[in-house]
Formats: sequence, structure tokens, C-alpha cells
Amino acid sequence: MKNRRKKYHRGRREKRTKKQMISQVISTIVLIVALTVFAVSAFKLYGIFHGYHEGESEYKELEELVIVNEGKEEARLQVDFDALRELNKDVVGWIHFEEPAIINYPVVQGKDNSEYLHKTFKGYENTVGSIFVNTYNNSDFNDQNTLIYGHYMYNGTMFNELEKYAKKEFWEQYPYFYIYTPDGREIQYHIYSAGVVKDTSESYTYQFSDEAAFAEFVEITKGISNYDTGVTVGNDAQIVTLSTCTKENNDNRFVVHAVKVAEREVENE
Repeated sequence: MKNRRKKYHRGRREKRTKKQMISQVISTIVLIVALTVFAVSAFKLYGIFHGYHEGESEYKELEELVIVNEGKEEARLQVDFDALRELNKDVVGWIHFEEPAIINYPVVQGKDNSEYLHKTFKGYENTVGSIFVNTYNNSDFNDQNTLIYGHYMYNGTMFNELEKYAKKEFWEQYPYFYIYTPDGREIQYHIYSAGVVKDTSESYTYQFSDEAAFAEFVEITKGISNYDTGVTVGNDAQIVTLSTCTKENNDNRFVVHAVKVAEREVENE
């Protein structure tokens, strides 16, 4: 009887040991998979943040290279477009906000609207991309509606801070921005609308069949705004539409519509 008990208990221990071994193998596999996922995720995150840093550094370098603050009331900025052209012949302007001050970038126009989505001003592949004009617009900002695109970067760069214009209080403090052109113009724009639209919105219309179509476009763009600015937009107006993604939805865009209110000649270095 004792021998039978020993054999019986030995069998139970063998079964228990087998189950433990299977459990340990499964746990090891799970751990390896978890560590692999962690390593891949960490590598991807490193790539993203490294890209952010590289892109931000490039644009800071450009800002220091080509922008000259003269400290004169009659000259806000001077842009060395000759130096910019040496780096990239596709440059068509420089966009400057007093606030958000981070929006202070060269503007390019590519052969199509995908060229500069993931290419920096100097031509490096990078998720930050460039600020670029719709390829179907004229490059002189004299169209009735010129579209300018920029990424919504999570480190606060490029067009990320356009979303500050979602609140009227911010617009009331900083309703203007400027575009500088290679032919020596400083163009001042007055923001008249800011809000979220679909990526198929009529906000992206850049050609108009007649004056009535343009007037309808103006009313539509005023209608999408989060608030009424009271800014007058005439039938002969020249508008710039700034567009970026939103963090909520891939199909949504945050757009800022602004009308040209002043233009003056500046001396480019």
C-alpha cells in the first residue's frame, strides 16, 4: 500500500512539474514579446523625437541665418532671400507672427502638394516637413485665396500653435501676421476667421468663376469661424488660408483665413 502511495504521489508531482514548465515557457514568451514591443516602441519614439529635434534645429538655424532685426520702427524683418535660394530654389516667402512667435518660417512651393509634407527646407526627409504653398496657386500671394499648409507638430512647432486662434481672446491680442516675399514686399494680413473644417471643405477653394462665387466663399469661411471678428472682406480682397491638422480627427483641419490689409516695400539683404 505504501509503495502504491509513493507511485501515486510521484505521478502528481510529475504532472504538476509539467504544468509549471508549460507555464514558465508561456510566461517567458509573453515577456519576450512584451520586451520586443517595448524596444520597437522605444525605437520609434526615439526616431520621432529625434526627427522633431533635427527639424526644429534646422529651422532655428535658418532663422538666425536670414532674419535681421534692425530695431527700426519702419522695418520689422529683413530676409536674405539670396541666402535662402542658395539652400532651396523653391522658396517663395517667409511667414512671420509676432505671436505665436514660433510661427516664423520660410515658405516653399513644390512640384506637387506631397513634396514638402515630409521634407524640410534643406531637403532632408523629416516628419516636420515644411510650410508650403498649394502647388496650384501663384507663388506671389496675389490670388484671391492662397492656401498655405503646415504640420501640427506635437512639440509645438510648425503650425501647431495656430490652434490658439480657436479662442477669440487670443485673436483680439494678435489679429495680424506678415508674409515677406523675394521681390521685397511685406504683406500684412488681418485674420477674419478661425475654426475647424473637414479636409474637403470649401475653405480650400482657390479659383472662383466670378465675383458672386468669391462673395459666397467669403461668407462660408466667416461661417466656419469660432467667433465673429467683424473684419470686412471686400469682393476684390486677397486672402491667405493657413491650414493644419488637428489632434482630434484625421479628417479635420484647423484653418485660419486672413485678408490682405497692407503692403509695403522693404529692403531685403
